[in-house]
Amino acid sequence: MDFALTPRLAELKQRAADLTAKIIPYEAECERNNGLSPDAHAAIRQEVLASGLQAINTPVEWGGAGLTVLEQVVVQDELGKLTNALWDTVWRPANPLVHATQAQRERYLVPDARGERRDAVAITEPEAGSDPSAIATTAARDGNGYVINGEKWFVTVGDAADFLLVLANVPEGGPTMFLVDTDTPGVRIKHVPRYTHTFVYEHPEFVFDDVRVGEDAVLGGVGRGYELTRDWFTEERLMIGARTIGAAERALTLATDWAKARTQGGTRLIDRQLIQAMIADSVVDIATNRALTHQVAWEFDTASQSDADTRKTLHAKAATVKLAASEASNRVADRCVQIFGGRGYIREYAVERLWRELRVDRIWEGTSEIQRLVIANEADKRGLDGLLSFRTAG
Repeated sequence: MDFALTPRLAELKQRAADLTAKIIPYEAECERNNGLSPDAHAAIRQEVLASGLQAINTPVEWGGAGLTVLEQVVVQDELGKLTNALWDTVWRPANPLVHATQAQRERYLVPDARGERRDAVAITEPEAGSDPSAIATTAARDGNGYVINGEKWFVTVGDAADFLLVLANVPEGGPTMFLVDTDTPGVRIKHVPRYTHTFVYEHPEFVFDDVRVGEDAVLGGVGRGYELTRDWFTEERLMIGARTIGAAERALTLATDWAKARTQGGTRLIDRQLIQAMIADSVVDIATNRALTHQVAWEFDTASQSDADTRKTLHAKAATVKLAASEASNRVADRCVQIFGGRGYIREYAVERLWRELRVDRIWEGTSEIQRLVIANEADKRGLDGLLSFRTAG
């Protein structure tokens, strides 16, 4: 077994670190103004394209970077060091779009990969959060198309998106995903909530009032909505694991540097055992979770995705990564705020923003409690071996 980064992974890591360094100067503006100006977005877009890290999960022939899952994880780890969710300015099309027809691909995926369009995923509803089977949004057949009615909450990037991936129930057809342009009559933003964090994009609430779409709006086939949603959750949970560990590393680096420089009572903070314990525990949290995230990403790249049981086990392993990394990164950020003392509670300090922003990672794309249920269900149905053992090569 070889755990060293290959030259390819090391190069990607450095390229992502260089891009991150170019975006970091926009953090203060984003925090101060609750977002970025059009000029700032345009400048970042050019940096993303110059880096070649646009649409890292999309094949090269469709305008993306075509990275493997492990390669994506390495890139997301670096981008996760950005505060204000500026990692999201390095766009990555929602993975259900790989199921697009050729016409849909040309209309949505290819321009999305190039940064000319932007998507947002609309799944959650007022009464349907971690359980997408409870969705009430409907898509009734009407002639050669459908009429969509319902409401969606927490549509991340919804303020910047020009098309949505909407999960709706088709009577007698089942849950189905639709591609809906945001300028379609009947689509409107109802409310833009204020959240604990200050992200570069918003998470608006959308209303769909007799929204008419054609048959060509169906993504992946009628009745495949839950399958596409599960695949989306699986990928997102892995990337959350990677980003949160990157965020934790930046917070710990800042706190360690501060502890080396800060003197109280004639002694450096880093020479005090209670501070040393915080730093040591944080190193353990970061190192163990990074190793787990890389392992599971490697398994995604090398396992047979055509085997249903394997896919379900990988789904549970992605839940393991998301649960462990998101909770560990929250512990690290909390310790780092404590090391900074009063300065750790000032928004101008990156450690405060990281602490505030990491809290949502224990909630979105499935709460920590839901991840525990996914893992326990896998242990019940297929046993512990797949969850706890290294996969055999070949």
